Amino acid sequence: MNKFARPLGVIVLFSLLSFTTIVETAMWKYDNNHAKLGFSISHMTVTDVDGSFKNVDATISASKNDFSDAVAEMTAQVNSVDTDNEKRDAHLQSADFFDATQFPTIVFKSTSFKKAAEENTYTVTGNLTLHGVTKPVTLSALAKTAIHPVTKKTIAGFKITGKINRKDFGIAEQTPAAMLGEEVNILANAEFIKN
Repeated sequence: MNKFARPLGVIVLFSLLSFTTIVETAMWKYDNNHAKLGFSISHMTVTDVDGSFKNVDATISASKNDFSDAVAEMTAQVNSVDTDNEKRDAHLQSADFFDATQFPTIVFKSTSFKKAAEENTYTVTGNLTLHGVTKPVTLSALAKTAIHPVTKKTIAGFKITGKINRKDFGIAEQTPAAMLGEEVNILANAEFIKN
């Protein structure tokens, strides 16, 4: 073998690697001023009680503009639960329900962010940790992007829906469904700003 062949091959390889396109991951920051993490649950089978968590933080990272490889993480503070009734909110924070002292946060981390059949829709799967229990959940997300007319930054809005069973997470297990529904509907509207 020519004594120059091997060094030349190494130089060519490094040259090719240096020109390889580096994929940049974009970070999207949660805009708490334009977002709401809400839920609803039936009460006595005749009406729904709506609530939300006021203290939420979330991020999305994605290297693709269509979010098909996105990773989402969300943390909500349990003591920020708000159902427009202070007495009920205090009861929800107690050991009878969320037990905010022992389990102060609700955490979601996505494991998959896949395009669904309809345009701008995604099936998001991930692990939800609630009341000290971690379970896989599947959510639906509708995403839209735009340029903010004032800041000129790229923003993205997500409308997220899904359902969980409170008993799967050990919440109020002794409370019958006739008093408090077992199924909890999740409805979140979240705006993110691209960094």
